[in-house]
Amino acid sequence: MPLHPDELKRFQELDDEALMALFQQEGSEAAYTVLVRRYKSPITNFLYRFVGNYDDALDLAQETFIRLYRYKHAYRSAQRFSTWLYTIATNVARTFYQQRQRRATVSFSALSPDEEGEQHEWEIPDSSYMPDTRVDSTYLAQRIQRALMQLPAVFREAIVLREIMELSYEEIAEVMQTELGTVKSRINRARQRLQELLRDVYEELYGSATQQP
Repeated sequence: MPLHPDELKRFQELDDEALMALFQQEGSEAAYTVLVRRYKSPITNFLYRFVGNYDDALDLAQETFIRLYRYKHAYRSAQRFSTWLYTIATNVARTFYQQRQRRATVSFSALSPDEEGEQHEWEIPDSSYMPDTRVDSTYLAQRIQRALMQLPAVFREAIVLREIMELSYEEIAEVMQTELGTVKSRINRARQRLQELLRDVYEELYGSATQQP
């Protein structure tokens, strides 16, 4: 049954936690719809930054909201809803990334055995991270996405949650289910690596350090 516009408008004035309470306790489809509309773009953006492909990000966002619907009773009111939802999205992205990494590893033992006949596994470079022009059309945005995809997954996850999704260190620690100190370390190392990867972009935009007055 379609939701009445007035009903949706009334629900849009509620905060996330109030909407989730209605969804849990009353099975309110209106509350669920407002939550999906409120978080569809941020969640899709986060997933795109993590997996590097817009179509995959859309699929993973859909899976995230399916899990929200299916496991709504796992949410606890003491939690901030957005943190809980990003935890779901992160787990969905991790599973996808791990499956993709496994698919990208193919045995070429029959083609290239070593001198002792030992089998080796060779990792095929995954080029599917190329930014989708429907999301990022600028050169700078594309370069940033390329650089993000060169980071280890745990560094990329942490830096995206901090710099793009603007979560606090405490929220990131909860999403990543790790210690606060570990989160800060991963973010600092990610920043350092991104500075290295994007040094040429910075120099192109602002000139090298030696050229500055």
